[in-house]
Amino acid sequence: MFTKKIFSFSAILILLVSLISGCSSSKSSSDGKVEIEFWYGLGGKLGKGVEKKIKEFNNSQNEVKVIGVAQGDYDETLQKLQAAIAAKKVPAAVLLKNDPMNAFAKKGALAPLTTYIKEDADFKPEDFIEAFYQQGTINGEQYALPLYGTTQVLYYRKDMFEKAGIAPDQLKTWESLSAAAKQLTKKNGSSTEVYGWEPMWGPDNMIDAALSNGAKYLSEDGKKVLIDSPEWTQAWEFFKKGIHEDQTMAIHHDGQGWEYWYKTIDDVMQGRAAGYTGSSGDQGDLDFSILAAYPQPGWEGKQAAPHAGAQMGAILTLATKEQKEAAFKWLKFFTNAENTADWSINSGYIPVRKSAQDVPSYKEFAAKNPQINIPLQQAQIATPPFVDPTGGKIYDALVKAADKVEIEGISAEKALKEAQKEAQRALEKVQK
Repeated sequence: MFTKKIFSFSAILILLVSLISGCSSSKSSSDGKVEIEFWYGLGGKLGKGVEKKIKEFNNSQNEVKVIGVAQGDYDETLQKLQAAIAAKKVPAAVLLKNDPMNAFAKKGALAPLTTYIKEDADFKPEDFIEAFYQQGTINGEQYALPLYGTTQVLYYRKDMFEKAGIAPDQLKTWESLSAAAKQLTKKNGSSTEVYGWEPMWGPDNMIDAALSNGAKYLSEDGKKVLIDSPEWTQAWEFFKKGIHEDQTMAIHHDGQGWEYWYKTIDDVMQGRAAGYTGSSGDQGDLDFSILAAYPQPGWEGKQAAPHAGAQMGAILTLATKEQKEAAFKWLKFFTNAENTADWSINSGYIPVRKSAQDVPSYKEFAAKNPQINIPLQQAQIATPPFVDPTGGKIYDALVKAADKVEIEGISAEKALKEAQKEAQRALEKVQK
């Protein structure tokens, strides 16, 4: 899954100081192997996929034993990692989203990987997809490796579209998607029985739409936050209108972990919605005899430009030298061509190495399952992740604004103006 309503990680970095010495929760096992923990916030089939790779790695060599520790979601991982760092009892390796990874690295919590990479002749960093690999590079040092790439795409029910006489290319623009959603919506009096479309809760779907409308986060000189510009407000108002006025769209929100995400998928699979915007990583849980995938649209006369990013594997500074070396071996294993290809086949996430596309199993799967190529196509025209100069406070402001628009039905203009003021104060504070 590409995204979720994100915990305000800007607040959890306050105590990240004095990270030169400490201890790790990892240890040596009784059989002499270096035992390390790997924390990840994935559930369902994705979580089982991680455990499968851990088992394969542990069986492939006699030096390292990885213990997978599943967290409820990405947010819970951040919160528990902060507590672990404060207690100086950390996992050796962790799965992080790009923005918090940057923040942790800049605070000294993550160990540089550059030396390990240079000393490993078989690693071949040039084989990584550059846009993903660069997300782990900070000031010339590599602090994390992309474990899998992700972007959000459209999924729709083929039977509903066919019955309504709607061709898939009607999803090429947000305007035509809105028209299709109205046509597909079924109401019984004042209640809606079938929604034409379901965006995913949180700011990310709406951020993607804004970027495809020409929106920018910051001015060219980096001094002004632009999240209340017309490009932003027009795109976000589109969703507010669909959810609260036309009632052709709906969102699930709150709940435990990824509950809202799976409820959204279930609505489409059970015929309560004709389609939704979800992660490339949803593909492993979807039935493509019922569904089809389509790239995110642009607006009339504008090129689509949604985000595409990578989830990053990092090593903690507080881990011992032996544990860091062991963790690098694990990250290298997870990202080799065969494993990133296999992960993509089973999850829908984008492989991180170019050579994955030459793996026979991947080539065979893609020929029979063309939906796996949709995220790859989209990633080629997508916008790189935004590196928030405030350490996450601009994004935090957008999270709050998204709830106001999607849940409360407040106008996009009002919600984003409030968000801009909050974000601008944060930007000016770090620029002093």
